[in-house]
Amino acid sequence: MLKFFFTPSRAALLLVLIASAFLLINPPGMLSGLQLYTLIILLITLTLWATSALPEFQTSLLFFLSAILFEVATPTEIFSGFASGALWLIFAGMVIGMAITNSGMSDRIAGYLGHHLERSYPWLIGGLMLTCTLLGFVMPSSIGRLVMMIPIGMALADRCGFHTGSKGRTGVVMAVTFGCHLPTFSILPSNIPNMVMIGSAETIYGLHFSYTDYLLLHFPILGAIKAIIIALLIIKLLPAEPNRAAAINDLHQDPSLRAKQRKLSIVLLTALAFWLTDSWHGINPAWVGLAAACFLLLPKVGMVDQTTFNKQINFSMLIFIAGVLGLGALVNSSGLGKLLAMTMEHVLPLNPGADAVNFISLTAMSFFTGMFSTLPGVPAVLTPIAADLANQTGMTVQAVIMTQVVGFSTILFPYQSGPLIVGMQLAREPIMSLLRITVPLTLITWAILIPLDYLWWQALSMFTQ
Repeated sequence: MLKFFFTPSRAALLLVLIASAFLLINPPGMLSGLQLYTLIILLITLTLWATSALPEFQTSLLFFLSAILFEVATPTEIFSGFASGALWLIFAGMVIGMAITNSGMSDRIAGYLGHHLERSYPWLIGGLMLTCTLLGFVMPSSIGRLVMMIPIGMALADRCGFHTGSKGRTGVVMAVTFGCHLPTFSILPSNIPNMVMIGSAETIYGLHFSYTDYLLLHFPILGAIKAIIIALLIIKLLPAEPNRAAAINDLHQDPSLRAKQRKLSIVLLTALAFWLTDSWHGINPAWVGLAAACFLLLPKVGMVDQTTFNKQINFSMLIFIAGVLGLGALVNSSGLGKLLAMTMEHVLPLNPGADAVNFISLTAMSFFTGMFSTLPGVPAVLTPIAADLANQTGMTVQAVIMTQVVGFSTILFPYQSGPLIVGMQLAREPIMSLLRITVPLTLITWAILIPLDYLWWQALSMFTQ
């Protein structure tokens, strides 16, 4: 009976509630009243998301309600996630994903890829990781890449005989989801946190980062080696074997689908052209995606009818993402993020000349900040104090800022990263199954990749003024 009532998730929530009560009785002097309530809301919300004690969208709704009732911020700030371009890019991605599936394009592309990738499970997972990572060089949005690749991955899983709930199907989803996101942190314009960091650095310090220098610094370890490790973890922890008999039977498509695919190709290529040239025209990738979605939803002209839209659109995921984005905005606007960074600044060892210790400490600062502010919040919190951190460590401001990438590309909990959540939800896979990869990957990153990355930085003379 006790085992039923005290599950790990309930035990974690109980501990957070006790800690919250203690904070209310003995509030820390450094926190204002609004910051105290914000901290309690933050801790409870993150615990509910991390443990899945409630469905994720219900936790987001409770966050909205509690933040409004306790008046910790304005409604504009609390519900800012609904105004975020990231949310509307996800919505557009859902619509585009429906069109890719309903037009038969996913099956057609899967047929082409299948001839090369279905020879074995390691070949399939490795090929998907490579394909998704390479897409990072031409598509600037993780969610955009997921929108295109998830339907193709699902079609490949069907061809290989991986049914819903099987390890093979989950492995394919993991390969696409992680491949479209984690290795591409090492490619400058391919993720939102990267762009927030670069934009903040240019605005505050007048720094400009070279695409090639950024790639050389981060891609060998955080891109290539991390992608290989992710593929090996998926192969090891989610073993499967493709059904060759199912794979060799290519789909003979209705000729009427070819016309839809040609039309969809024009829409996707147009959107891709605008995504690739956003530095010229200045249109947010989210609004490009939304324009494509609006066209695809038009009666007679588009490829997603009202019935399909009503059945397949996942509003619960949109509410969840809005909650994640709103919480990150609240942490920043309340000053909690800056307070957290300043606290770690005094707690973590930072000394001039101690390059290895400084590198680990700054990476840890970025890593732990990401747990509270989510990934896009990391550069918003840490970039403004980079000059102070540079003075304490003797490193250049640019080197200090670059350590953020090592930290925020190391993801422990799914709620930290919108694209990981989107990938799993688009494939209708449980979000918490991501922990099967993120936990061991985080351990491997801290034990092997971060020390290896430090040596690589030394070889590139990043610690010299």
